[in-house]
Amino acid sequence: LQLVESGGGLVQPGGSLRLSCAASGNTGFTLDYYAIAWFRQAPGKEREGVSCISSGSGSTKYADSVKGRFTISRDNAKNLVYLQMNGLNPDDTAAYYCAADPIYDDCKLSPQRYDYWGQGTQVTVSS
Repeated sequence: LQLVESGGGLVQPGGSLRLSCAASGNTGFTLDYYAIAWFRQAPGKEREGVSCISSGSGSTKYADSVKGRFTISRDNAKNLVYLQMNGLNPDDTAAYYCAADPIYDDCKLSPQRYDYWGQGTQVTVSS
């Protein structure tokens, strides 16, 4: 399984972006069979779990730093997972990665859980 992220860019403080995570190529992988998580990594900092969504029930988890501002969701018909980011601030500037874990009906925000990763998309919040 290979993943590809899109939707990053430059946005002003207070703005919004929506990131997408897709299975790369016509591989036949169905993302709704996997827990999908978003991580981010800023220069000089460790990779941080931002949000995840489980397979099955679609339960979600968020880092405290993004609760109330970010929303993770699935579009199973399109085989996509989204991260809607509102109220962005400069501390959100980072490379954002999606990752997949075949665990059923649970998800974790620990990067060690995940075997499949995308290449990342850059989000820069600046005026």
